[in-house]
Amino acid sequence: MAASVTRSDVLSFRVRAQQLDRRSGKLDTTRVLDIGVQDTGPDGAMGALAIRGVDVTTLSGSELAKVWSVRGAPHLYRREELPEIAAAVEPFSDADAGKRIYDASKPLKAAGIGNLAALDAIAAAMRSVVTEPLVKGEVSTQVTALMEPPFLRFCRPCNATHLYEMPFRLAALRAGLELELDTSPPVLRPMAGFERAVEVPPRYDVIRAYLRLLGPATPKHVADYLDAAVKDVKARWPQDCVEVTVDGELRWLLRDDEDALATSPVKTTRLLGPFDLFLQARDRPLLVADPARAKALWPVLGRPGAVLLDGEIAGMWRPRKSGKTFIVHVDLWAKTSKSARDAIRDNAEQLAAYRQVPLSGIDFTD
Repeated sequence: MAASVTRSDVLSFRVRAQQLDRRSGKLDTTRVLDIGVQDTGPDGAMGALAIRGVDVTTLSGSELAKVWSVRGAPHLYRREELPEIAAAVEPFSDADAGKRIYDASKPLKAAGIGNLAALDAIAAAMRSVVTEPLVKGEVSTQVTALMEPPFLRFCRPCNATHLYEMPFRLAALRAGLELELDTSPPVLRPMAGFERAVEVPPRYDVIRAYLRLLGPATPKHVADYLDAAVKDVKARWPQDCVEVTVDGELRWLLRDDEDALATSPVKTTRLLGPFDLFLQARDRPLLVADPARAKALWPVLGRPGAVLLDGEIAGMWRPRKSGKTFIVHVDLWAKTSKSARDAIRDNAEQLAAYRQVPLSGIDFTD
């Protein structure tokens, strides 16, 4: 019979697994880099590493690389592990690739072009174009000129014809291209000597990584995170899983993590960035049960950060910067103790230090 675990058990497990209870740590032992750290917004990947105790002031492109990977989003990885990562984030099948590139698959199918073959064709074109650092718009213009109509679409906002966005992004890593750090708009450049690994070590397997960092989970949770087909995820489901029930729902966890699930609650406070991995779990009702609060935390545009207080999402935060003034607005969902507010204030100070601006104040609402 599957063991029954509580919501609190799950959240505490994830806090520990993602090292949100860690005060200091090295890059090579930072587990979230195994699945990738999304680099979106000013408090993106570097902010996520900073709240996990990594001294980001010493980091550079020699240690980290940014690529478009899962869901076509920019993620940071350890540079030395990119060959394995490139193999790990590949679509599982041609049908899976079709799901990941959304509506771009329809004209390809009509033209008799396979989805994986299309990604390879775009990658070859990108590789021929990007021989030195080149801004994304210019890459798109030059690659578009090399591709046939089934690969292209008319874009109303741009009033121009160009490649579908998702195949463009997913083909970049296949082409051996990375994104230069701290560039907006993005600048792509070739990685010298890059070659995708033939096999994926268990550490970088994306299904195992999700279970290890965001478990217990179902195949649908993992598929939704990857934008993959549930059928393909089920076909690759790890054999060394154990069943558990969370609020009556059957889920799975890697057997090696079973003991970690039964440990005591975590007492830690963090200001999570809007796209922190903790918030990327595909069981949002488990994180935030109230629909109105969930809607405010995960809007379509303009996401706030989340206040993690003793293992629970306790509210939201937004930075307010004007000139030399930097204020953190904190919207708490319940009355909190003075010690909790002091902990939030300490985290705001760390955020300001990471941003290299003095903290002018904290504006609490509850």
